[in-house]
Amino acid sequence: MKKTLLIIVAGLTTLASTAQTTWVVDPSHSKVNFTVDHLVISEVDGTFKSFDGKIITSKDDFADAKISFTIDVKSINTDSDKRDNHLRSEDFFYVEKHPKITFESTVFTKIDESHYALKGNLTMRGVTKLVEFNVKYGGQAEDGYGNTKAGFVAKGNVNRMDFGIAWNAKTKQGGWTVGEEVALVIKLEMMKK
Repeated sequence: MKKTLLIIVAGLTTLASTAQTTWVVDPSHSKVNFTVDHLVISEVDGTFKSFDGKIITSKDDFADAKISFTIDVKSINTDSDKRDNHLRSEDFFYVEKHPKITFESTVFTKIDESHYALKGNLTMRGVTKLVEFNVKYGGQAEDGYGNTKAGFVAKGNVNRMDFGIAWNAKTKQGGWTVGEEVALVIKLEMMKK
């Protein structure tokens, strides 16, 4: 009887230690920003207004986290309706055929108490590529409603040409209208479920 009880306790302890926690995006305290060169001489900033994501982890320090993220491409906003409509067109994101950008992590490596290296598969316009982000972990806090929140800022660069987002035009000076490298800054406040 004692042996059976010990086996049950050991099994329950193992289950408890591997219990997974799910964290979901709090969209009112999160932002997806991007920056791209314009005419070689300046930069244009934009955001995606609609997105969703989650983190699933069994560790308090997120060291084994699996991260998934989805962006609604129609929600792109660069403060210019004409430009936003062009970005939604076949020249760029081709929203009619590819309405979502998705990301699925493959590795989330803890570097120190507040920094991680994130790798994963980013899919845009039907093309999937491995990308990397540097992630700053801001810690955890309880909000005024009793929800536990965790804060992250992910930064990385992608080459839009790798994803078939290839429209461009030469300027009179010989440079390109739109840069190829796009800088991403994703600020997330995640809520524990």
